[in-house]
Amino acid sequence: MYHVVGGGIAGLAAAHRLRSHGHEVRVIEAGDDLGGLAATYETAGDPIERFYHHLSKSEETIVELAEDLGLGDAVEWRIGKNAYYVDGVVHPLDTPPQILAYPHMSLYDKIRLGLLTKGIDVRGGWPELDAYDDLSEYEDVPVEEFVVEHTTRGVYEEFLEPLLDAKFGSRKEDVSAAWFLGRVQFRGERDLLRGEVLGYFDGGFGRLLDRLVDAVGRERIETGTRVTDVGVADGRVASVTLDGGTGEQTVESDGVVVATMPNVLEALTGHECAVDFQGALCAVVTLPEPLTDTYWLNVAHDAPFGALVEHTNFVPPERYGGDHLLYVASYVQSLDDPLWRASDAAVEDRWLAEIESMFPGFERSSVESFRLSRAPRAAPVYERGYLDLVVPYDLADDVAAGLYYAGMASPAQYPERSLDGGVVAGYECADLIAEQADGADETTGAGRPVGEAGGY
Repeated sequence: MYHVVGGGIAGLAAAHRLRSHGHEVRVIEAGDDLGGLAATYETAGDPIERFYHHLSKSEETIVELAEDLGLGDAVEWRIGKNAYYVDGVVHPLDTPPQILAYPHMSLYDKIRLGLLTKGIDVRGGWPELDAYDDLSEYEDVPVEEFVVEHTTRGVYEEFLEPLLDAKFGSRKEDVSAAWFLGRVQFRGERDLLRGEVLGYFDGGFGRLLDRLVDAVGRERIETGTRVTDVGVADGRVASVTLDGGTGEQTVESDGVVVATMPNVLEALTGHECAVDFQGALCAVVTLPEPLTDTYWLNVAHDAPFGALVEHTNFVPPERYGGDHLLYVASYVQSLDDPLWRASDAAVEDRWLAEIESMFPGFERSSVESFRLSRAPRAAPVYERGYLDLVVPYDLADDVAAGLYYAGMASPAQYPERSLDGGVVAGYECADLIAEQADGADETTGAGRPVGEAGGY
């Protein structure tokens, strides 16, 4: 029996893959809900994720998982309109004419930025194609230094710096150019006539999670139960101790996949991880009418949130009983941040007041509901040297044989964290277990019945 710590998408993917390889598995989730950051709220129609989610075209593994679970037809590719709010004006930035009309960068700025997004380096006087494929070359380069050198000072100050302020705040100078390049590549699929191509599930990501839970088997998943210890004997995982609220019990284990934050790994095994994490606050605001006609609105000024994400400008409001759903979101770099320490009511008041100041036609009295979620570790800070901090999938050399890591500090969540990365990490750990088990079988002459360990 293998145990998976964490019932988010990484843990469920690991359990599903282990089952496909013919192994018995049990998923242990400390909370009452499954899905992690993809957990949902109810609406007047389809459920909505508590934290905004969509797919980029580069996220292929999660799409393959959906197909494997019979949900391939549920993946819808839509246009997500993007805009930038500067000095009281919403500037759409989807099509070449809109980009050319953007008044806060020169034509030369836009050309240099456009070339960078296409992976073309012109600094040597002759275009070098695919110049930025090896992200490790830029792992120790600050974002500002890289952008100014590879584009212009105007691109950095008038376009990118406000986005970095919103995303990383006081930590922006620590962030690696490799992260920036990786994010450009991660979100690089565009329809030149319409805008960015993004994916979403008909019925929401909760539909994928439900199907994944069914594939694992609900009887193999325990919620409201904590793993309090991982027992090691002769250099190998031997047991786990579980606490479901009525007392602890220790059970034998063939191996453990920790598919949650690295602080849990450290608490269970002593393995330290130096990756810093940001907290996030995210509200789903229910409105009777749309606020804008944009999906993703970046905000250039010093607002108490970094972006307004109008979900029902991406997915039709008819899916939600005709309601219009708006995400308001902000990152915090410390849990001592006043925004994090503020009450839900205070956050609501501050955010809605800011929206009123930005959009004079908006009235907070029209808000039908304001549901706020908080995640103390929502995303890593991709600082310079981040690659040296990631936690390997296989922790045999660091802690004990039979211990694996599939959480957000894993290699799959670089250079940007995503649900797809969670699936990849879960699969990687499960495949390592299968490979090592097969090797052990060959050594001992034992083996599973043909067909018992399925594959992908």
